[in-house]
Amino acid sequence: MSMNLLRYVLIGSIAIFVIIVIAYIKLMKKLDQGDIKLAKQLKEGTETNKFSLDVIYMKLYTIYLKIPGLKRYLLKLRRRLEIINIEDEYQTRKQASASLTKALIWLIPLTIVIIAMTSKNMLVMVILLLFEIFIVESLVEGNVNKLDNKLLKEQIEFFAEIRHAYHESSMVEEAIYQVAQTNEQEVSLQAEKVYEILIADDPETELEKYYDIAPNSYLKEFAGISYLTKEFGDRRSDTGASLYLKNLNNITQEMQLEILKRDKLDYVFQSLSVIALAAVLLLEPLKAWAISNFSFVGSFYNGKLGTIAEIIILVLTVICYIMIRKIKDTTKNNVMEVENEHPWQDKLYKKPIPKIVVDAFMPRKKTKEYMKITKLLKESASSQKIEWMYVNKLLMAVATFIISILMFFYIHNVSTNWIYEEVLLEDGTTSMIMSPKDTKKGEKILEVDNSILDKLKGDNSVTKERVRLELSLTSYYEEADDETLDVAADRVYTKLKTINAESKIQWYEVLISMAFSVIAYMFPNILLIFQKKMRELEMEDEVMQFQTIILMLMKIERVNVEMILEWIERYSNIFRVPISKCVNNYESGAWEALEELKEDVTYPQFVGIVESLQAAVEKIPIKEAFDELETEREYYQEKRKESNERLISKRGLVGKVFGFAPMIALFVGYLIAPLVILGLMNMGSTMSAMQSMV
Repeated sequence: MSMNLLRYVLIGSIAIFVIIVIAYIKLMKKLDQGDIKLAKQLKEGTETNKFSLDVIYMKLYTIYLKIPGLKRYLLKLRRRLEIINIEDEYQTRKQASASLTKALIWLIPLTIVIIAMTSKNMLVMVILLLFEIFIVESLVEGNVNKLDNKLLKEQIEFFAEIRHAYHESSMVEEAIYQVAQTNEQEVSLQAEKVYEILIADDPETELEKYYDIAPNSYLKEFAGISYLTKEFGDRRSDTGASLYLKNLNNITQEMQLEILKRDKLDYVFQSLSVIALAAVLLLEPLKAWAISNFSFVGSFYNGKLGTIAEIIILVLTVICYIMIRKIKDTTKNNVMEVENEHPWQDKLYKKPIPKIVVDAFMPRKKTKEYMKITKLLKESASSQKIEWMYVNKLLMAVATFIISILMFFYIHNVSTNWIYEEVLLEDGTTSMIMSPKDTKKGEKILEVDNSILDKLKGDNSVTKERVRLELSLTSYYEEADDETLDVAADRVYTKLKTINAESKIQWYEVLISMAFSVIAYMFPNILLIFQKKMRELEMEDEVMQFQTIILMLMKIERVNVEMILEWIERYSNIFRVPISKCVNNYESGAWEALEELKEDVTYPQFVGIVESLQAAVEKIPIKEAFDELETEREYYQEKRKESNERLISKRGLVGKVFGFAPMIALFVGYLIAPLVILGLMNMGSTMSAMQSMV
């Protein structure tokens, strides 16, 4: 085993070295051709005399665009990075290429390890190699999230510089321009964009456009507050402090809380995905160790039951890995996910035949089921359309049915092969300890059995007498007595019946495959429900964000209830749908629209905000309606921290359940249980044999 592993690693290392050399030679030849000229133009004026990977990344970018599988990930990265790097094509290309390259650097050695460790088990090898698609997705997304977090941390320093600049000029646009020119970090691009908005002829329209492309909600708040301050002027609070600077401080505190939250979540989840994947990587080493130390378990690991156990662990690992990603993904409520407007599901649905099939399963519009699914999509913050969802459901169902049938064929094939390979005693049993003499005798018996099986398999009319006759004609049994022939005939006849049964799919296996396909058909719904439940944990956190927004707006002149609703709608995630409905109905009747919002959302803390807004519509000024927000600011901050701690704790607990489930299944179901059960069974048979000898 160790020599095979060493050989595979050596061959893989040589292959990687050769590929790198060939790629380097081709890269050097084409360095001045094609799209690399654009890279040089974009990079003009930024070169240094030192070696830089930038040109390599730009060339790799053009190469990745030509590879169908990698192109999908590259364009997905672009859509995310274009938001961070506003109008900076060079930076977008470089970061997209760098992120994908880093993912591939991890992927290639992992592929070599997988092939080396699972070379004797094609099922595990194929599934693991396919499973690498999920790994690439995670690595790519992780690199983008690092850029998001980096930008968020830069914003804290940026706002601190804005404070100093504003003290000097007392003009919002001048302060932003001054910092944008001196700050060399990536956040300066966002500052320049905000400055352009403030000096534009129609700043309100430009601001609305920026809201659609801002990397995070904090930059939206900064742009909005800067616009309102420039438009209506700054005010002094009761303590004499600048209201604009105080609002900047509020945004900074929000960002600090978010950074702490993300760092803690990253710490909690950083190893869970690896632990879940480790279960699959350990399948073959554990199997080899168990067979080498306890030979009697070979019938389990190399037979049908062992194969079924492997498939269960593989499926469980895939499900747990997906769920772990979902648990962590739904925490990024401040990161705008940019999805393709025309994914492959949309293109497939527009074709005539698939459209007819999907429409046959999809509920009709305006029906109760249609409204229920549409509501679920909105509540789970999914960017899917209901048509795309049903394309996924049907394809998953069909694929699961086909894969299940293929798996049953594979299991039958494994069972048949093991019958031809398993060394048994003459009575058809195995022993915990087989002497070299017994092993040699068993191998001779196996050779005779296999010759009879090859001759008679496929004929279900064969009787035990026919098997006995065929055995008596072999050289091994030509002088055997009747009792020995009867025992051998029972053994071979049992093997023959098993082989004939394993040669075809059974009716109950088709039913099981259909049941699996039904579960796969419902799986997208289950994921959405799970995502909805995870999002519900964030309700308190989002309400506290609304309180911060109201605290920033309530002292600005000309701010009214409708403007507050528009702001919290812009930054809402969980409550977006009911708030949008309220904003749309506001002109028809402010009080009635807010009352309907209270009925749509029953969360107590949010209802309290709505009631204060109702009071501000007709009765009292906004400042007085939310007076408690300012007086209890410190309390709400502490409560927010405590809320984040509980949120992280709950998510971490659920994540650990899914993260450790495959490992528990591996050690308990795949290692300990077979050793104990088969050990007791073999011990019982050995004791019986010893007693009969006495």
